[in-house]
Amino acid sequence: MTWSFPAIASLLIFIGTYVLISVHRIRFLNLDRPSASLAGAVLMVLLGVVPFDEALRSAVNWETILLLLGMMIVVASLKLTRFFEFVSTWILIRAGSPRRLLALLIAASGVLSALFVNDTICVLFTPVVLAAVLRAKLNPVPFLIALVTSANIGSVMTLTGNPQNMLVGIFSRIPYGIFFLYLLPVGLLGLVLDWLILRRLYARELEGSFDTAGLSLPDVDRPALLRIMGVVALISLGFLLPLERWLPGLEAGQKLPLVALAGAALAVLVGRARPSEAFAQVDWGLLVFFAGLFVVIAGINRTGILPALHARAAPLFGPAGGGLTLFTVAMSNLVSNVPYVLAVEKWISGSYAWTLIAMASTFAGNLTIVGSVANMIVLELSRHQAKIGFAQYLKAGAPVTIVTTMAGFLILYLFHTAGWL
Repeated sequence: MTWSFPAIASLLIFIGTYVLISVHRIRFLNLDRPSASLAGAVLMVLLGVVPFDEALRSAVNWETILLLLGMMIVVASLKLTRFFEFVSTWILIRAGSPRRLLALLIAASGVLSALFVNDTICVLFTPVVLAAVLRAKLNPVPFLIALVTSANIGSVMTLTGNPQNMLVGIFSRIPYGIFFLYLLPVGLLGLVLDWLILRRLYARELEGSFDTAGLSLPDVDRPALLRIMGVVALISLGFLLPLERWLPGLEAGQKLPLVALAGAALAVLVGRARPSEAFAQVDWGLLVFFAGLFVVIAGINRTGILPALHARAAPLFGPAGGGLTLFTVAMSNLVSNVPYVLAVEKWISGSYAWTLIAMASTFAGNLTIVGSVANMIVLELSRHQAKIGFAQYLKAGAPVTIVTTMAGFLILYLFHTAGWL
């Protein structure tokens, strides 16, 4: 490659964008992740690295954007029926003891995150769990950490469990059902290990019992909830069925966004809330973040810099995938998991490598406070009642990440050596 002006400009924009994303927010610049991504994309176009027409038509992977949008609308429709509030309150009422609460919270957070995106579960569960444990005079830290670590772990089980898995699904073309079969044991074992580690770390805080007097289940819109849950079942069925074989012109990578959008439209139609209420719940900033990153990655890919870096790094990975797993964990914490997956799209091929990327980039989110968006959501929502410092979180995050990643790698490697993956 030659160091032309576009190459130098794209490299500087790429580095600047990823630095701003990694530090999450610089107050005096009034930039957060979505705005940093947008600024990087605009600079790529203004400096002539990526033609505007290309940025609009081919740089942005609209399949991923539409998949995210569809799932957000479905989740918003469920939220408006108070479903998530009902589940979190039910867990608190049924628990009776801190140990049982920890187990139920990990199980519910993990399973629901696989179905409805981990960030959403953290947003909806945190206020309810925090208020209840404080009223019961329990230390909220173990339960908040359990909520976020299990949300990250559980989300690994499906292609729609978290944003980076959505990218993996679009890029790899792995069928939804096949991915679920590979990652189901990884996620379930990860949740068990998460419970064992946190129960051991916080043994003293989990002793005794607590009173749930005065805590009652919220009223839910049952007819609307049943209808929307039926839509969720149809969406899951659509993800599993080979629709690309039945619908003319539908490619494999387009099935997930089409089903998600169809489900979103149906959820809005059968729900009782106004469509504008559901649309208001959509995280538009996350969609801007993705769209901007696609353009930034398109710019750096035009220079040949990333392929050159991959050629140097590839010998370190090895055929077993251990090196790729460690590299993914490290880079996911350095630049965050979604930008990392976008950057390595051109490097990765084969179902085994892609499942390792999905597993390692997801579990890496549990390592530090800033490891995933879900972590920052929980800490931000609870910052006034339960301050969790970097070292305090790392005490739990490090063993959870190390043990679950090792277990996940071992399971996937065994599948690979057996010829199943």
